[in-house]
Amino acid sequence: MANTASARKRIRQTEKRTERNRARKSRVRTFLRKVELAIAGGDKGAATEALRAAQPELQRAAGKGVFHANTVARKLSRLSARVKALGVSAQA
Repeated sequence: MANTASARKRIRQTEKRTERNRARKSRVRTFLRKVELAIAGGDKGAATEALRAAQPELQRAAGKGVFHANTVARKLSRLSARVKALGVSAQA
């Protein structure tokens, strides 16, 4: 257990931050799941909308330090490539 007042305060701060970060991660995962489901369903319109909604959430998570910026860039890049490929396979 923490002995000093500053250490006790640190523990309180860490608990709050952990809870906030957990909520942010969960929110991001929910948005990513919606994109994945739309891609799996083959609906390009729905997938595009879901990706458009997920993008700011991912960027916000990167800005808050929940995810590394490169991780967010990689996820967005791969998802947008998959959404873009939906249209190509439908036309071919």
